[in-house]
Amino acid sequence: MTDLPYRPNVGALLFNRQGKVLVARRTDMDGAGGPPDQGVWQCPQGGIDEGEDPQTAVLRELHEEIGTNTAEIIGTYPEWLSYDLPAHLIGKALGGRYRGQTQKWFALRFLGQDSDIRLDTHLPAEFDMWKWVPLDRLPLLNVGIKKDIYTQLATYFAPYAIAA
Repeated sequence: MTDLPYRPNVGALLFNRQGKVLVARRTDMDGAGGPPDQGVWQCPQGGIDEGEDPQTAVLRELHEEIGTNTAEIIGTYPEWLSYDLPAHLIGKALGGRYRGQTQKWFALRFLGQDSDIRLDTHLPAEFDMWKWVPLDRLPLLNVGIKKDIYTQLATYFAPYAIAA
């Protein structure tokens, strides 16, 4: 199964005016629906459609996952970051066609109000709750298999974690 390709994907570190980043709790992982200190958290991310450029994809994914694309791209991670699925999910997750994902990550400034963030505009909802967290806390959350990626992102995008 390791000869399977990586799925092209984009990720969004969405910064609010206070310099905090949005994370949301996945509905398809243990802890969903429970107390806020449980579950697996992640930043908005998703696949790149055929013929779509990553900048367009990240704004589309924001709209699909959190109900708003009221944001502007303020930074880009210089490389694609990849992760492998755990062995028991290869051939099952991601439609069974991929070994993991390769991601282009963006920093975005949120231009809207918290009330613009809606998790119920695209069903089934991928997330059941969201919150703003300091960027340096991101890798300390339960982020599942993406801990190494979030650690790299927190370091690289630290200059954006300031009040605007």
